[in-house]
Amino acid sequence: MHRKSHVAWLLAIITFLVAGCASARRQALRPEAYGRAVRVACVGDSITYGAGVENRETNSYPAVLRSLLGAGFDVRNFGVSGATLLKKGDKPYGNLPEFAAVRELLPDAIVVQLGTNDSKPQNWIHGSEFADDLGRMLDDFARLPSKPRIWVCLPAPVYQDRWGINEAVVRDEIIPDIRKAAAERRMRIIDLHSALNGHPEYFPDGIHPNAAGARAMAQAIATALKG
Repeated sequence: MHRKSHVAWLLAIITFLVAGCASARRQALRPEAYGRAVRVACVGDSITYGAGVENRETNSYPAVLRSLLGAGFDVRNFGVSGATLLKKGDKPYGNLPEFAAVRELLPDAIVVQLGTNDSKPQNWIHGSEFADDLGRMLDDFARLPSKPRIWVCLPAPVYQDRWGINEAVVRDEIIPDIRKAAAERRMRIIDLHSALNGHPEYFPDGIHPNAAGARAMAQAIATALKG
């Protein structure tokens, strides 16, 4: 490679890396920037709620996340068992009191973890509307006066298809739709599907994580929020 071309190539790589680090710093949540505890709302289904987790009050992922982030953060669990993202699903999150409670909290950050229950056949017949429904929810959150930073989670792997929940639909259809909606809004993604892949021991019933699985989720989310 010509010396000048080599130098130009190195400069381009350095610029890319510096820009990436700067972006991560801007995205990171730092209590000193708020002058108070940072309000974090965890939106989700039974996996967020902590169904099946022993001592969920202390071992659900939002509870562990609160511990990992420290005293400068106020982490709230707004998970609802059975909740769907789809408005035409059998339990739309947007129709639940928890959705209104998230908005009333005026959070500084929102972590959205929905999609698993949408893979059920009675819900996924409306799958063509998933990306648009997710986009509308994200836009609604983004318009809050608190201007929250929003992270969108890819669902955890499904290790046993049961209760209608289906890994093929989650992996091949729901996850691409989540990526699409988040990318269109330049919102960050937390890839829980990859983070928990290869760990069936975290999912005793094939769907819901145990305490170890919830901790792995919390660690991945804490890393993202801290930039």
